[in-house]
Amino acid sequence: MLLSPPDSLDATSLDSLPADAAALLAGLLDSAMDGVITVDHAQRIVLYNRAAEKIFGWPRADVLGQSLDRLMPKRFHAGHSEHIRRFASTGVTTRRMGDGTVIHGLRASGQEFPMDASISQLDTAGGKLYTVILRDVTERVRAQEEHSAFVAAVNAVREEEKSRVARELHDELAQSLTALKMDAMWLRNHFAGLHAVADARLTDMLQMLDHTIAATRRIAADLRPLLLDDLGLVPAIEWLAHSFNQRTGVACTLAADEALELQEPYATAIFRIVQESLANVTKHAGASAVTVALERIPGAITLSVSDNGCGFIVGAPRKPQSLGLMGLRERALLLKGSLSIASTPGQGTRIQVSIPLPDTQVLP
Repeated sequence: MLLSPPDSLDATSLDSLPADAAALLAGLLDSAMDGVITVDHAQRIVLYNRAAEKIFGWPRADVLGQSLDRLMPKRFHAGHSEHIRRFASTGVTTRRMGDGTVIHGLRASGQEFPMDASISQLDTAGGKLYTVILRDVTERVRAQEEHSAFVAAVNAVREEEKSRVARELHDELAQSLTALKMDAMWLRNHFAGLHAVADARLTDMLQMLDHTIAATRRIAADLRPLLLDDLGLVPAIEWLAHSFNQRTGVACTLAADEALELQEPYATAIFRIVQESLANVTKHAGASAVTVALERIPGAITLSVSDNGCGFIVGAPRKPQSLGLMGLRERALLLKGSLSIASTPGQGTRIQVSIPLPDTQVLP
């Protein structure tokens, strides 16, 4: 619930209100569990409830009449002023601040903390007033970060296990099957014509061994392409695009800097997002062409996968493909990245991913 101060409120206190009204408003504000702060057109604090005192650590007497900048980190001052300016020009009565993302406050101790906030505006005889209702979400954010760290650790272990199994399939089982194939060929070549039934059986065995070897290598590649570990990200995605084209007949173009290389977990995350995106194209898009573009920009890695398929209405009731899109978004979020989807029925789909990338994560 958003509380808006009465029209008669000025920048000093509640003293200008009738005694009963002032007592009622003060009681309502101080009984609220969320922090409530009202500022005037100059961003000076004119209301500040008890919950705000607990959240920020500043007594009411120390902040009334002061700039709201005191309650936020310095790096956000300019951005906040611009946000208020845009909000004032919209004429919208209330809105969540931060566009749905967590914003940051500053305690009296100098400690920064995350918070959710919503803002309302009210035109009064003395000028425009803005009321912010906020909630300290430190514990919630900490829990989310711990959960993300746990999921990331689980994914890392899963990828390590996939890599181990893929390597064993490729190095052990596939090699053993190849040796068996060579022995079967030797038998057929040395005893050809001695027994028609034996010749036919050996031919069948060789065909079965060919299929089994191919299947073993395909399974190993699906689990974890050895190219990703041996040659790096871009060659692995090139192999993925080539394999996709051969399997589906859909043209797949890759635009990426050959010299680009990432450390873990970024390389695996990008590879899996491309892999799952192409799988979604195969299942749902009905496309004849796909373009994969990978680029490093300052402080981030960006990836886009675009197809010319049937498209869909973004935000429509959940369809089967939405589970695949949810998986892509979760992979990006695990690395504090973002994923956006642009699609129109009959005009294809574009998936855009941006993942923050510390300089230390780019290999020379």
